Amino acid sequence: WQKNRTTVKGRFCVHDGPPYANGDPHMGHLLNKVLKDIICRFKMMNGYRIHFVAGWDCHGLPVELKALAGVKDYKNLDPLKIREKARKIAEKEIAIQTEAFKRWGIMADFEEEIYCTFHHDYEANQLGVFYDMYEKGCIYRGVKPIHWSPSSKTALAEAELEYKDITSTAVYFKLPMLHSQYSEQTNFLVWTTTPWTIPANAAICYNPDIKYAIVKTNDSEESYVIALDRKEELEKIFQTELHVVGSIEGTLLQEASYTHPIYPEKTCPLLPATHVTSDSGTGLVHTAPAHGPEDYDVARKHNIQIECGVDGEGKYTSLFGKILQGKDVLTKGNAKVISILEANSLLYKTQDYTHRAAHDWRTGGPVILRATPQWFANVSGLVEQAKLALKKVRMVPATSINNLLGHLEGRKDWCISRQRSWGVPIPVFYSSDESPLITRESTH
Repeated sequence: WQKNRTTVKGRFCVHDGPPYANGDPHMGHLLNKVLKDIICRFKMMNGYRIHFVAGWDCHGLPVELKALAGVKDYKNLDPLKIREKARKIAEKEIAIQTEAFKRWGIMADFEEEIYCTFHHDYEANQLGVFYDMYEKGCIYRGVKPIHWSPSSKTALAEAELEYKDITSTAVYFKLPMLHSQYSEQTNFLVWTTTPWTIPANAAICYNPDIKYAIVKTNDSEESYVIALDRKEELEKIFQTELHVVGSIEGTLLQEASYTHPIYPEKTCPLLPATHVTSDSGTGLVHTAPAHGPEDYDVARKHNIQIECGVDGEGKYTSLFGKILQGKDVLTKGNAKVISILEANSLLYKTQDYTHRAAHDWRTGGPVILRATPQWFANVSGLVEQAKLALKKVRMVPATSINNLLGHLEGRKDWCISRQRSWGVPIPVFYSSDESPLITRESTH
């Protein structure tokens, strides 16, 4: 009826973000569909031809997890079997949701004109867009720290995270300064909320613009390097007086080095970095290039090798030795690292630290930062275009545009690869040295 209308003011097109095909309709579906339908009907009554095509997002982890539910030995299940099961689940859920949308009176052609992301023509268009973006330099493969879900065993994008308040064990630990001109027992004092990353420590970062002090306590011959501005706060935390016995300009730390806290045969440098502040910690930052974006950037700038000793299950690999191999980094591994620091007389203080931490929004499991080879979309070049486009959009309420602008400003690289069986694969082949081969023909 809509297509055959002759006397119309024009076409009103609605691009609808599709629901996942992984569960029964709920109040969220109702609110979404009915509000959009009200707008479509209002426009139709005002003389417009409505163009609305209902669709479903059928790929990805939500559908795959539902397909694998109840399968005992799913880890050894053939990928083709997983895809077959996932497709059946998606088709079943689409049928259930379609009946609900019809009952709600949603104005759409659910019999002849729908789209599903597993339709071959839809997938083919995706691959075509992928190559167009790759050719323009908007898509690349790189090794950098990304959000990784051990519970799902896959990389996650920022939009797939939820944040929960948790209490972790933070530590203040000592790193013995080598060739110290101040005393034989001078240590760099460092704070971290992720002790499990200490085996991957490759450097300490300092800020050249910060003034550092050498302090001592009444009950020890050891001295510690901290940011002078942190002295009073650290006295409260340590519940002891810190006596300043010397000072160091930040610029003088460039030539300093220290002994690795877990592997004493290893010597590590101090590196300048602007992300270091004296607002928290000690003014010296533990740097593990495989487990943090700032750490990664510093390592790249100073040509430090980036090695990841954590596997897809969130466990230490053989890279860090038998003492840690196989231990879950967030539980037994974290506790073991703290006990090694204590055994080496390098643990200064532990404390409970309450903070918001990223979790996998699908499984609810904690997420870690882990450097792995992934495919990324570099969207930083699109930010200005997107901001200009947003100016043409009328938002209700008007303040909601600020939230979108905030997301745009913070978005640079978007991890688009996933380690799953059900989805549109990255259309690429790899040579024996793992360099990617991708051409217009390979995407078709």
